[in-house]
Amino acid sequence: MDWLRASAAEQGRAIMAGLISPLEQTEAYLDAALRHPYGERIYARMTPERARKESVAAHDRARTGRRRGLLDGVALSWKDNFDTAGVATEAGSRLLEGRIPTEDARVLANATGEGLICLGKTHLTELAFSGLGLNPMTATPPNAYDAALAPGGSSSGAAVSVALGLAAAAIGSDTGGSIRLPAAWNGLVGFKPTHGAISGQGIVPLCLRFDTAGPIARTVEDCALLFSALTQTAAVDLSETPNRKLRVLVLEGLPFDEAREAPVAAFEDAIHRLGKAGAQITRATLPVVTEIMQNAATAFAPEAYGIWRDQIEAAPELMYPPILARFRGGKDVLATDYVAAWIKIDELRAAYAEAVAGYDVVALPTSPILPPDVALLLADPEYFARENLLALRNTRIGNFLGLPAISLPTGHPGCGLMLMGHARRDRALLVSAAGAEAALAV
Repeated sequence: MDWLRASAAEQGRAIMAGLISPLEQTEAYLDAALRHPYGERIYARMTPERARKESVAAHDRARTGRRRGLLDGVALSWKDNFDTAGVATEAGSRLLEGRIPTEDARVLANATGEGLICLGKTHLTELAFSGLGLNPMTATPPNAYDAALAPGGSSSGAAVSVALGLAAAAIGSDTGGSIRLPAAWNGLVGFKPTHGAISGQGIVPLCLRFDTAGPIARTVEDCALLFSALTQTAAVDLSETPNRKLRVLVLEGLPFDEAREAPVAAFEDAIHRLGKAGAQITRATLPVVTEIMQNAATAFAPEAYGIWRDQIEAAPELMYPPILARFRGGKDVLATDYVAAWIKIDELRAAYAEAVAGYDVVALPTSPILPPDVALLLADPEYFARENLLALRNTRIGNFLGLPAISLPTGHPGCGLMLMGHARRDRALLVSAAGAEAALAV
């Protein structure tokens, strides 16, 4: 068995059974990343000394029966916007070149406390402000299916490190789709928890009212285990399926506007398989979704620009022009409009929750488009802007509604099925997602 491409849970069980060693597995990942032809485009920097030290400790715990949990000794990659003590954390931006934190981000400290091993830091789009994964200022990771295509972002290197067998799983961040989109475009599972469910301490911010950390992995089980490790809470029991059929609302309307044929076909095939497995499928258009997304530009860009204005305007030449333009899009929004937009968003979130109260999950395509060609994106800034907004359109629905959401592979390359749960009911979403994953595997 190729243990480098096994799920994190499978590796944990193999460590428990003595089939593999954390020491050997960590060395194998470090070597694979070093030797991979795209290794330097995926990892911004490795942390071999830390990884080896942590793997020795995990090996000793396994040998003496003192493992801290199923994932003790499993090796992860971390998006380079999570602070790592004594190691540069630059968030894909030349504005932060040489930035070295003195402490680990809280979620990294939590994961380390659970025995997980830090392999290194992965590339991302500048300050996490793009869904395409393109970053000509530092590095653009390859798409796992085709190196000429965009990998998805902003957690681009995070997803690709898992898809290409350079980490057992990865931790990314999601502000508008940055976990789910690269997961979908690289054939993985990506879980965005409810905003606030995971500590943001020590994560380089983009928009504090939306930023959240979460896992990218091969299975829902991996995501559930990692969610528990990051939050240091009890493991999610994925066997706790309700004594009824999964109730799925297919969100029609906006998620399918301008959608390309392949993602729609993959989505419909996935929904057909869920229905065949017994899920109750209902279809509806919810005007509240369109209405809340009309506030997106007013609520998002001003916060991002407010956080980064001083650094950006001190050295705008250090930024890729399309990303610079995205930040500056928040410059002229009036404070009164920003406040009014958030009052409206809170009202619409309540209206949406009432409208979907009778369903377990709301389903839609993770992205309405396939990964675009990197060369075309680089050649045409207007094409970059259009494809970026369209790529993130569906995932941002979950962010603006304040929901946990997960992207599952459909079996069609580059196409994901997104399930949105209910706010603050992350564990219930993971249980529903595990059931959907099993149905899609048949």
